[in-house]
Amino acid sequence: MRIRLRPIQNFFQGAMLLVGLVLTALVAAVLTMQFAIHGHEVRIPVLKDMTVAQARSQTSGLGLNLDVDNRYYSSDIAAGHILSQSPAPGSVVRREWRVRVAESLGPQKVEVPSVVGSQERSAALNLRRVGLEAGMTAELPDTKVEAGTVLAQDPPAKAQGIEKPSINLLVAAVDDSPPDGFVMPDLTGLPIVTAQSLLTRVGIKFGEPKFQDVAISQVGSPAAFGYAPVSASANAPPSAPAGQLAMAKPAALPGSVLSQSPPAGYRVAVGSTVALTVAK
Repeated sequence: MRIRLRPIQNFFQGAMLLVGLVLTALVAAVLTMQFAIHGHEVRIPVLKDMTVAQARSQTSGLGLNLDVDNRYYSSDIAAGHILSQSPAPGSVVRREWRVRVAESLGPQKVEVPSVVGSQERSAALNLRRVGLEAGMTAELPDTKVEAGTVLAQDPPAKAQGIEKPSINLLVAAVDDSPPDGFVMPDLTGLPIVTAQSLLTRVGIKFGEPKFQDVAISQVGSPAAFGYAPVSASANAPPSAPAGQLAMAKPAALPGSVLSQSPPAGYRVAVGSTVALTVAK
């Protein structure tokens, strides 16, 4: 009896052909991706010692962008030539990558002027007039000079061998920070309304006043009017006859401050409360 194998053979041949086509497509896809990725990559050239125009031309031909980030003085590299670059030569980057370079200004030829004591705007104009520029500006609260006054500069005046044509400035600013404490004023004898107004004006808090009874002198006696009899004695002046009325210190008036805590002259921290005792 004969068995026909041709259909089975045809099936395996077709399967092998299909597998071969799939493998070929995968290899082609991988090669295409590799080409697409690496076809957009370039190697950074050496730009040091080139002029900026030459470096720009070379990077442009490779599909790269050139930026001059900084300018420095240099006694080794001629003015207008590249001092340094980033990324470093030989680095592999994608096209349209940004290459940053520093340009040489040649040796320092300008003298750094002194701008300390002048206003910030005037200092910037003076620096620009000699070919320099104001660099970073920092502020320091200072109540002794007008706001905007230059307190210090870096590099200092007449400095040699400076790195960049920019001068950093320290400028006086208004001190708007809240105080961390106060000195307690003397409030004794003042009307409570006046004392509270004074405390509010200087920024000191106060609580509810404590009222205290004050002894009242006998009605009709000299002490009731602020006077007290003084007896004649050997120590009395000759011109003062016996029984003469001498003025005494008036008693505390109702509504006036008798005492305070903290006392006058003490430091009061921000947020603390002053206690007042008032005559009733």
